Amino acid sequence: MTFSIAGRCARTGMFAISISTSNPAVGSRCAFARAGVGAVLTQHRTDPRLGPRGLDFLAAGLPAKPALDAIIASTPHHAWRQLAVIDALGHSAHYSGGNIRSVHAGVSGRDCVAIGNILRSDAVPAAMVKAFEADARLHIGERILRALEAGLAAGGENDPVQSAALLVVDRTEFALVDLRVDLDPQPIPALRRLWERFGPDAESYVTRAIDPDAAPGFGEIKTA
Repeated sequence: MTFSIAGRCARTGMFAISISTSNPAVGSRCAFARAGVGAVLTQHRTDPRLGPRGLDFLAAGLPAKPALDAIIASTPHHAWRQLAVIDALGHSAHYSGGNIRSVHAGVSGRDCVAIGNILRSDAVPAAMVKAFEADARLHIGERILRALEAGLAAGGENDPVQSAALLVVDRTEFALVDLRVDLDPQPIPALRRLWERFGPDAESYVTRAIDPDAAPGFGEIKTA
């Protein structure tokens, strides 16, 4: 009961994921990305182990489709899983296991892939892809969030969503953006507010980590 999208910015090489579901903590269980490597979505009777495993396959040099095939082959319960992978070149692949009985779909687009299950409409992933592709000039965090909003507008999932997450990785081993909303009656608008507050400061947190001498002092900016 989740809809999600993973994307790559061809200009910067950043990867991003946005995701929402009717259960809590979707960001901690279903969305995985690694700078310079790619992104993996794992959902429907979720096995969080498959995300890091898939990233390791990508890091070892497998393109998206072979990496996805390797993830599937690595788990005996693949019929219950819904998965998507995007690699460092923007190629993508998706999979929906045969035990998924609800309305579900997966769509690959230009530098992106979207999947969903227990959906109100199988058009949800396509709407997400269309929104992501609409304006490549925007920051990938904005593009991926607009895609999630488009998925909700296209019907979302059957039950009211309660959690949402936005993940962006760039050039460090830690995320550039890792925002999560849980147990909120409107998690996607709440995620939008978080993004608009945190997004402009995201690079400053990277500077504090890798070059603290160059970071602005506490009295010079509002964030801690």
